[in-house]
Amino acid sequence: MVNLFMYLTLCFCFCFFFSKQDLSLPNGTPVDTSSPASSSSLLNRLQLDDDLDGEAKDLFVTVDDPKKHVCTMETYITYRVTTKTTRAEFDLPEYSVRRRYQDFDWLRNKLEESQPTHLIPPLPEKFVVKGVVDRFSEEFVETRRKALDKFLKRITDHPVLSFNEHFNVFLTAKDLNAYKKQGMALLSKMGESVKYVTGGYKLRSRPLEFAAIGEYLDTFSLKLGTIDRIAQRIIKEQLEYLVELREYGPIYSTWGGLEVELSEPLEGVSACIGNCCTALEELSEDMTDDFLPVLREYMLYSESMKNVLKKRDQVQAEYEAKLEAVALKKEDRPKVPTDVEKCQDRVECFNADLKADMERWQNNKRQDFRQLLMGMADKNIQYYEKCLTAWESIIPLLQDKPETK
Repeated sequence: MVNLFMYLTLCFCFCFFFSKQDLSLPNGTPVDTSSPASSSSLLNRLQLDDDLDGEAKDLFVTVDDPKKHVCTMETYITYRVTTKTTRAEFDLPEYSVRRRYQDFDWLRNKLEESQPTHLIPPLPEKFVVKGVVDRFSEEFVETRRKALDKFLKRITDHPVLSFNEHFNVFLTAKDLNAYKKQGMALLSKMGESVKYVTGGYKLRSRPLEFAAIGEYLDTFSLKLGTIDRIAQRIIKEQLEYLVELREYGPIYSTWGGLEVELSEPLEGVSACIGNCCTALEELSEDMTDDFLPVLREYMLYSESMKNVLKKRDQVQAEYEAKLEAVALKKEDRPKVPTDVEKCQDRVECFNADLKADMERWQNNKRQDFRQLLMGMADKNIQYYEKCLTAWESIIPLLQDKPETK
């Protein structure tokens, strides 16, 4: 099992840090993804400062204090969302509201509708398998709280999304249901124009740079999916191994009760195995609580980016179709209609916003996975050090002692 875990670590490093080679144009021209090209370059990247943007922040949002609500019709969890800001768009410098998961989902949908050219951060998956995961358990609620907190912080750090009117309402409104009922009334013109693009337009081909991004996202998702499956298998094996160790250790203690002369070293072995159990349990919990959520967030992030690419393709296809229709008119110098010019503007807006968000996403990815790998290395070092200390502690008990005269 130890070898399998080391294999996972190596596979993850190679898959992630060599992923830069996958993002290249069809003619072989590489596209920069801001990711290290090898594990050796990781050591250099670790020397970079943690602050991706040197700008002073003027908006801080946290999610904490989960509470369970039991009603006649349903049971649900709410979270406290605290906002501190110096922005003029807010009437007060500080707000505190309570929100449930469906409120976060409402916010994300509104952001997608009103900011269709931007990458919207993903939410943690809503549905869980009943009987397998208790969605009201302390562990599950805390994992979701962290994910929701990350979701809002991603929006807060975005130079466009953080100024969205729906985000302001989400952070400040005491009664969010009143705004939810307004439905389509708050959609921006850009959101409506993209939302109602029909599927009758067919894109001839993506520009090379966006085709490269699409290929990269496919490969990246595939690699993370493989790592996620292996990691879950390892955690399962670790838990099975823990069950065996918990039965294995007490046997030595029972044996020591029958062998007076061997009781001390046998009790030492039993205690040693117990310490190793505790260390392995902590390592498994770290993988479950810290490692897997990051993988799954970025798998969902990849799907979000693919959706933005599809929207961009729809707008480009509409523009190409309208431009072709103008060219077919029997005029020497046909004038480009206003709606075609607007469609061209939407394409250019999509291209600019998508490239900016992709660069920001790559920078966040670099930082997040750097911290993830550092945490993985640190937890494994701690695990092996604890096991080593446990076994070294019983060596004096196993050594021959001089007989007393």
